[in-house]
Amino acid sequence: MRKPKSSNNAMLQSSLETPKQASLHQDILFISDLHLAWEKPGLTRRFLDFLQYRASRAQAVYILGDLFDAWIGDDDKTPPNRSIKKALRALTEAGIRIFLLQGNRDFLLGEQFCRETGVTLLDDYSVIDLNGTRVLLTHGDLLCTDDEAYQAFRKKSRNPRWRNNVLSKPLILRLLAARWYRLRSFYHKRGKTDEIMDVNQQTVAETMRQHGCDILIHGHTHRPNLHEFLLEGRHAKRFVLADWTMDGASALCWNGSSFQQERLYP
Repeated sequence: MRKPKSSNNAMLQSSLETPKQASLHQDILFISDLHLAWEKPGLTRRFLDFLQYRASRAQAVYILGDLFDAWIGDDDKTPPNRSIKKALRALTEAGIRIFLLQGNRDFLLGEQFCRETGVTLLDDYSVIDLNGTRVLLTHGDLLCTDDEAYQAFRKKSRNPRWRNNVLSKPLILRLLAARWYRLRSFYHKRGKTDEIMDVNQQTVAETMRQHGCDILIHGHTHRPNLHEFLLEGRHAKRFVLADWTMDGASALCWNGSSFQQERLYP
């Protein structure tokens, strides 16, 4: 095995507890791709219920990208942003740790959001420790290397100069631009094959080798599944998280010894 690649987050020690958390349930929950937006009030309500009734009984929650359908800046106070921030803050103040990865829809989430909510922002690739097992977390879009057009846009959109230029625009212009981007993305996807929009297995294997992990958890593709394969002769697993819809939602739960899929509703 190669020497694990270092991360700006170092190793996130998920097994550590604070005294305030010691009496709580020790589940660790992983969710992704909620795509919350003002035109989806029912989905927002279900996320708030999840925070209040399920996440409040966990040790930690990892949101692996695309919490929002479009995030145009931390200064955006339009619904449902304020209620979501308030609910996240209530949970973190109660001692529940919440970690967040930026997705392809909410990559403009920044430090102000984290200060307001108590949420910890993760690197694009972050390794956590679950009872001595290294687990790699990512949103999933970086693994879709066959989609060259998207990867080019992603590289441009993560450039600090590009981000600062976008965030310097008036809020209304950013809102209109986000809606145009979503519309353009919808039509672009219709012209792409399923294979192009899925992860590249060679990229998956190389990324897991670089970070010294045999378990990978990600979202993005909206194809929930458990993929098992051999990685340099070792048994490896790739968990793909489900997106949230009004028809149902689920979370991947680490109960201290194993992973289990947990249906949240209906």
